[in-house]
Amino acid sequence: MTSANPATIRKVRSEADIAAVRALVWEFFDVIKGRYPDMIDTIDRYIEQQDVAGQLANFESVFLPPAGECLVADHDGEQVGMIMLKPLPYKACEMNRMYVRDTARGLGLGRALCESLIAEARSLGFREVLLDALYRHVEALALYQSVGFETYRPEDGFDAHDERVVHMRLRLH
Repeated sequence: MTSANPATIRKVRSEADIAAVRALVWEFFDVIKGRYPDMIDTIDRYIEQQDVAGQLANFESVFLPPAGECLVADHDGEQVGMIMLKPLPYKACEMNRMYVRDTARGLGLGRALCESLIAEARSLGFREVLLDALYRHVEALALYQSVGFETYRPEDGFDAHDERVVHMRLRLH
């Protein structure tokens, strides 16, 4: 990284961080809707079924210990990226809503966020990390594969049989 102010990845703990991440989540969905205008109905259904607004309103009980974890990427004094860990049944967890602003792309923050979340999942004793991504999100899919995620087809769950939704998992143990 060539900036005088290097980027850092850290755990979200303050009210200011939580507010920044809430804003980044809605920015993420705006970007995704702009990128996939033909899938707005799917994205809106996901937002509703996942109760994104409710999760964000109860951020501390969903995305902070002991329930989950949230990491933020700082660059030049600003929060420019985030990733969330949400526990699932059977010692699995979900990598949720990884996002890095366009202004901070190319700094390796996406990889740093992924690797930090995977390390956190291991330290918390999870057996696997799951994620869903849209099929045309090729740069994210390549990143996920490069850190060890493999595609799989779940029997049920959000759009389990929609070929436009790529389901991936990383076995940790």
